[in-house]
Amino acid sequence: MSERIFISPAKYVQGKNVIQNIGGYIKDLGEQTVVIADETVWEIAGNDVVKQVKQENIKAEEVVFNGEASKQEIDRITEIANKANATIVIGVGGGKTLDTAKAVSDELNGYAVIVPTTASTDAPTSALSVVYSDDGVFEGYRFYNKNPNLVVIDTKIVAGAPPRFLASGIADALATWVEARSVIQAGGDTMAGGSTTIAGQAIAEKCEETLFKYAHLAYESVQAKSVTPALESVVEANTLLSGLGFESGGLGAAHAIHNGFTALHGDIHNMTHGEKVAFGTLVQLALEQHDEKEIERYIALYTSLGLPVTLEDIKLKDASRDDIMKVAEAATTEGETIHQAFNITADDVADAIYAADRYAKAYKEKNK
Repeated sequence: MSERIFISPAKYVQGKNVIQNIGGYIKDLGEQTVVIADETVWEIAGNDVVKQVKQENIKAEEVVFNGEASKQEIDRITEIANKANATIVIGVGGGKTLDTAKAVSDELNGYAVIVPTTASTDAPTSALSVVYSDDGVFEGYRFYNKNPNLVVIDTKIVAGAPPRFLASGIADALATWVEARSVIQAGGDTMAGGSTTIAGQAIAEKCEETLFKYAHLAYESVQAKSVTPALESVVEANTLLSGLGFESGGLGAAHAIHNGFTALHGDIHNMTHGEKVAFGTLVQLALEQHDEKEIERYIALYTSLGLPVTLEDIKLKDASRDDIMKVAEAATTEGETIHQAFNITADDVADAIYAADRYAKAYKEKNK
């Protein structure tokens, strides 16, 4: 019997305008920071972060993120941070920026401060980064011996982001309980390195419960660019509950299938992480024994939020059987998370991809 392990960030802060207090949260961590954000995010939040940090007499080296969480980008920014003698790395923006910030912090053996500007993935709280090639092809996970020291998510900024990002985060988070449940049933290990704790299971379940209750209201709140209790609940589910739930609850097929999609070229790379995970979740449900009502519960929520549910929706309408087998083979390579939940072949996964596509088409036809 493997040991039970639960991991989490040292501190999580969420709320309207909390970015204005970030200097106070990090003032005891050091005197030199490197702040990483892409060109767009500098205008949205990066400049505010630097301003607040400097008000606490902390120096800030500003770095523009090039867009890919690759080894080359991690090495480039690490060199800049070393030259600045930085001990604090602040990542501001989306999942790839944040994953890069965590990697740079690890290289420096420093403090990681994570400032998401959307609630589009569950990456912020985790002790890992997803690493890609410079061309966006999934290469693997990079694990750390600790989670971020601080996660700060300003819901006013989240409310101002395009609704597609929140919907993507909901899709990513809806995979949390589906995957954790499968790992628990199979007796597999979690990303934290042990078996699922009662806490990890409870958090993953609460994540799904929260999303089915409040996802629509939160989505409408972002349409109105308004911070509401429903939005606060969904932001917490997307970010904290899903982050803790996937890491200490377990990852199964949905994310492995997402990773498999990176083996293909073309328009699928214009889909967000969460959008690909949405379809991956339907594939996992197709691999398991669920009744029609249960599967349609997910399809209904996805479609109401504009999320993809068919191969056509994820830009694979013309994909050949060979293309789908490439995805399935990549999803079942040695070390992929699918093996924590299933004893399965690539052919099984390919069949489930076609089945999930058919289920969603039938649902759409029935609900025209």
